[in-house]
Amino acid sequence: MEIAKDFLVIGSGVAGLTFALKVSEYGSVGIITKDALEESATKYAQGGIASVMAEDDSCDLHVQDTLEAGRGLCKEDVVRIICREGPACVLDLIELGAQFTRVQHDAKPHPSAEYHLTLEGGHSKHRILHANDLTGWEIERTLIQAVRGKANIEIFAFHMAIDLITQSQLEPSIKPGSPEDEVLGAYVLNVATGEVKTFMGGSILLATGGAGKVYLYTSNPDTATGDGLVMAYRAGAKVANMEFIQFHPTCLYHPEAKSFLISETVRGEGGILRLKSGKTFMENHHPLGCLAPRDVVARAIDYEMKKSGDDCVYLDVTHIEGYRIRERFPNIFKKCRSLGFDMTKEPVPVVPAAHYICGGVMVDVNGQTSLRRLFASGEVCYSGLHGANRLASNSLLEGLVLSRRAAAKAVALLREPVKTPEIPPWDSGGAVNSDESVVISHNWDEVRRLMWNYVGIVRTNKRLRRAQCRIELLLEEIKEYYWNFLVTKDALELRNIAITALLIVQGALARKESRGLHYNLDYPDADDVNGAKDTVFQDTTQRLITLKKPEYLSHE
Repeated sequence: MEIAKDFLVIGSGVAGLTFALKVSEYGSVGIITKDALEESATKYAQGGIASVMAEDDSCDLHVQDTLEAGRGLCKEDVVRIICREGPACVLDLIELGAQFTRVQHDAKPHPSAEYHLTLEGGHSKHRILHANDLTGWEIERTLIQAVRGKANIEIFAFHMAIDLITQSQLEPSIKPGSPEDEVLGAYVLNVATGEVKTFMGGSILLATGGAGKVYLYTSNPDTATGDGLVMAYRAGAKVANMEFIQFHPTCLYHPEAKSFLISETVRGEGGILRLKSGKTFMENHHPLGCLAPRDVVARAIDYEMKKSGDDCVYLDVTHIEGYRIRERFPNIFKKCRSLGFDMTKEPVPVVPAAHYICGGVMVDVNGQTSLRRLFASGEVCYSGLHGANRLASNSLLEGLVLSRRAAAKAVALLREPVKTPEIPPWDSGGAVNSDESVVISHNWDEVRRLMWNYVGIVRTNKRLRRAQCRIELLLEEIKEYYWNFLVTKDALELRNIAITALLIVQGALARKESRGLHYNLDYPDADDVNGAKDTVFQDTTQRLITLKKPEYLSHE
């Protein structure tokens, strides 16, 4: 079955839906999402969106804070564009109907002062626009409502993209990843029926989010398995800086919490980190104390936990009036109460968890990847905004701005002819239904555990080499399983997290220094001569692509 659209969007968070809305004015749009439309990392973003909205703030200050957090690897031109264009994108959301939290007294001389702006770690000004502690869901709700109102946007929920289709796969004269190569579409699995469809698009946007499920403990939803990232890599696109994994310092420590996130803004409102004894410790690690950048706070907690042997540290807001906590963080307060914790009366146990990947598919200031007609926006991409560490609440902003710019470029491509050779339908060969599903669950668990133990907050060369060796062996097992059995969502996600894990390890081994989110005990200092550059990978052999079964694998 072949489906053709002017624009294809893979993913349904803030980046994907923003792009879909913009390009829908110029052509047909297909949104492919492997779960329900609303299920994305955007939905779970608590804190807010960073944007210059106050008179005492400025674009230059926002740029300065972002560059400081990025530890020398931000691309300043990208940072300036996103910080400058961000407020207009936020106003677009408000016009669409987003209801951000307002100040109690809104008789202010400047219209933007109507909104309550909070402070987060690394920011020099109050510039975090929020909808209480459910900002992401308010943005997602607003965009979904707008998307559903567009007749020419078709939504393919519970459809998972398998691989991109490129010119080089179909025409031997074109080298994979070369300037002549371009993306034509994707093979997509209907998760419910098992049917594989061919989707064609004049332009394709990857907006599949991050890869937190590569780690045993993560704040990410179950959808975050690195799908778009490794699809682009397998197709020959460049990826960069995969070693920079941001661990959120404060996820609720409880067996039933599933790493429920305690927002950065709780510390921004005055929350204090304490040891089990009640003693504070952040002042020993950074001048900003509890408001230090996330990488510093996560490493400090990791250090203190290993030093004391405790399973967690504690986030204390009991010194803040109870009504303020209940009003400012209603969802967090409610979740904690449901698990037996009253934030207003007792400190809450917290631990770090994998939260955000600052690397990804390399894109320019317009979201264009190294492959023609393939764009990427949001956490799946590396634009240069975050550098070696993401400044809090800059991620939603990046998705809005990059998607709007990518939409303009994708619309311009509509006027250019596409040379489309005949696309072969998906061929499952002699694959059969699996009778070895235990392979998936076992290998999934092993990848996540070894990544947590060997490629976590603090790394060493020895641990990284161990991880690389084991992941390469696992990939051979996964590859054989992939070819022997019919594709399923679980099998595809396992393949994607394993390749993502390998890219993270390879990036970490290549960086012979400690910078931002990457901390290696064998290279504890930053190398500003050799290290202040991106770690870039590109697979131009397409050895991992799946259009044809390798001859050395059999179904017997």
